[in-house]
Amino acid sequence: MADDQLWMDTPEDHDYPAALDFLSLLMSDAAAAALVAKLKTAALTHRKAKDILRASGLPLLPRDNAHVAHDLKKIRDGKKLSPVLLLRGDRNGGVPLTIADGYHRICASWYTDENALIPCRLV
Repeated sequence: MADDQLWMDTPEDHDYPAALDFLSLLMSDAAAAALVAKLKTAALTHRKAKDILRASGLPLLPRDNAHVAHDLKKIRDGKKLSPVLLLRGDRNGGVPLTIADGYHRICASWYTDENALIPCRLV
């Protein structure tokens, strides 16, 4: 189970429009909206920070990245982070996992404990 002291139980409301903004750069607005609607109702699951980064193919952002540093400060201050929003990749099709929202939070969590379980909505 994820560390209850570190993570909220549900994503924050502003995470979904952020995911929509990002996804609409990768696909049509309608397709992005349909995926965000699925993310809103998806069950919460838990994955390790190191596995999310590996599956996405994205690099670990440095500690001094403004957003990562902000999330690390939240962790130090005992403020909970919002679960992340993910789209499952397709290994056979060469499509990596997509982090629709929460990349900086994943990196901050990695710096805290790369094996910590991160709550996520995955579709």
